[in-house]
Amino acid sequence: MTIKEIQNEIIDEFSMFDDWMQRYEYIIELGKSLPLIEEKYKTDENLIKGCQSKVWLQGEQNDDKIVFTADSDAILTKGIIAILIRAFSNQKAEDIIKADTEFIDEIGLKEHLSATRANGLVSMIKNIKMYALAFDAKNKN
Repeated sequence: MTIKEIQNEIIDEFSMFDDWMQRYEYIIELGKSLPLIEEKYKTDENLIKGCQSKVWLQGEQNDDKIVFTADSDAILTKGIIAILIRAFSNQKAEDIIKADTEFIDEIGLKEHLSATRANGLVSMIKNIKMYALAFDAKNKN
């Protein structure tokens, strides 16, 4: 599936819920299915700066696609990074770089987060894009 198709699938899933309490519960459930990062990658280098809670993100290239794993010490944050990984993992670096993140606004996530969590969300997206830029540059050399 393309990033856009996955994002549309996520939008459809969130539209099934009537209120934000149900959506929060769903985000927490998604966090439970997060492909967890190996302990050896839980380093300061992989820690996302700007997050209220601790979030580790690790990406590696598998053929021509980037595979992300992550973890967080907060259940809601774990769900948020799970949504992002679902949208961007197993995709080509150039597709991740070009992809928009409007689906975050469409599901209303940013507006329902505290300011510090919303900043953390932006930092998570930035880190995912930075991995893609780094792998894309490496591939072109």
